[in-house]
Amino acid sequence: MNKSLPEQMGFERSSLSFDQKMQHLMAFRNEWKLYKRKCDFTGESFLSAYNPDCPFTVYKNSVWWGDEWNAMDYGQDFDYNRPFFEQYRELQLKVPREGTAATNSQNCDYNGHIRDSKNCYLNGLAVGCEDVHYSYWVVNDKDVVDCMNTNNSTLCYECIDAENCYGCIECQDVKDCSDCLFSYQLVNCKNCVLCTNLVNKEYCIENKQVSKGEFEQAKAYALAHFEELRTKFLNMKAKTVHKAAHNINCENLTGDHFLNSRNSENVFDGNDSEDVVDSISVADGKDIDSCYSAGWPGCEKVYFSGVSRGCTDVAFCFYCWNSSGLRYCDAMSGSHDSFGCIGLRHKKNCILNKQYSEEEYGQMVNKIIEHMKKTGEWGQFLTVRYSPFAYNETAAQDYYPLTKETAPTWYSQESAVSDVGDACVCEVSGKPFRLTPAEVEFYKKVHLPSPKRHPMQRFKDRLSLRNPRHLWDRKCDKCAIDLKSSYAPTRPEKIYCHECYLKEVY
Repeated sequence: MNKSLPEQMGFERSSLSFDQKMQHLMAFRNEWKLYKRKCDFTGESFLSAYNPDCPFTVYKNSVWWGDEWNAMDYGQDFDYNRPFFEQYRELQLKVPREGTAATNSQNCDYNGHIRDSKNCYLNGLAVGCEDVHYSYWVVNDKDVVDCMNTNNSTLCYECIDAENCYGCIECQDVKDCSDCLFSYQLVNCKNCVLCTNLVNKEYCIENKQVSKGEFEQAKAYALAHFEELRTKFLNMKAKTVHKAAHNINCENLTGDHFLNSRNSENVFDGNDSEDVVDSISVADGKDIDSCYSAGWPGCEKVYFSGVSRGCTDVAFCFYCWNSSGLRYCDAMSGSHDSFGCIGLRHKKNCILNKQYSEEEYGQMVNKIIEHMKKTGEWGQFLTVRYSPFAYNETAAQDYYPLTKETAPTWYSQESAVSDVGDACVCEVSGKPFRLTPAEVEFYKKVHLPSPKRHPMQRFKDRLSLRNPRHLWDRKCDKCAIDLKSSYAPTRPEKIYCHECYLKEVY
């Protein structure tokens, strides 16, 4: 793995811990919250990730991506007598922001960060999906409800880390499976109930072979007694053998839930990458260090940045697409060699949204870097108070929760909820929520009871079933070899290294 990337880019590598870096980056991303507010350009009411009380100018997406305004109109001169971050904040408060991160999607207004999808509702982070509801980090899914980290799956409910699955209910860490219920760590299995650690099996109940009729009977009982089976599943999962790391086809890599990758350290939730360090959610990445969400399409040489898509040579940036040579930029698309810019499209050699010649740009950037070194800003990310979102509106609150008293910023109003369907009350939080006609139809289709918990409570429940994105030193409970695992040494589960797990299962 390449730990010299920051130095190659002219920075000293951050001394912050992995958790501190991820908390910082996540505090700049609102993944779920939506509010009803007015577009500051048209005056129309619309749904936005920005609450109506925020200090920013916010445009609905069709306007923001249109030609009716120009981010260059807000350009400002650099003042060498003032800190860079202070000047950046002034620009941040002037440049209009995109209402929601929703692109190329149909009937998907009530979603956070969605693209190339249709008929989806209240998801956070969805790509290429159709008829997906209340799910998080889902890619190429169809008819999926209340799932997390599922890819290429159909007709699934309450599944976590499912790949290429069909008709699965309440399953976790399953791959190439169909018609499996309340099961854990299955590969290429069909028609299983309450099973763990099976490969290439069909018609099994509690890991025992049964007839088709016995399976159908057990499935009907499970659907009719959902909560009873869920409790039994969680107890069964706690007692079974667990993989130390859920990585597949990886070489020289430490982390969890990575696929087809190599030469990487302390990485979580990614695929097809190499030379990645201290990062979460990386796809098709190379030379990625201290990043949250890089890839889709691939990225290369990205340092301490969040939400980078198709970018190269980028540092201390956020939400940039198909760009290169950026430093301290936000919401950039198709732009190159720019410093401290916001909202530019197809621009080059810009500083604080002001155009310069290539020669002027190079000279000024060198001078600004020296200035930032004197102010102590060079190599530091913007403070969390510069986030366009309140702390409790962001992913940081999900993974690194704070109280109103301890958070740097806070917003007290509830996010918007659609006004369709019947009102329900969450049995845990007491918050009201509604069932949409589409989800009611889904529950009927798969013969499931309606949920008794608010969608965000259900998300929290799923999140609690996933291991933290943290590695501990511990030993294999079978051969005692040293290993790194997302299971803390104090946890009671039986943890096997890769080799011992394969011997146990295969």
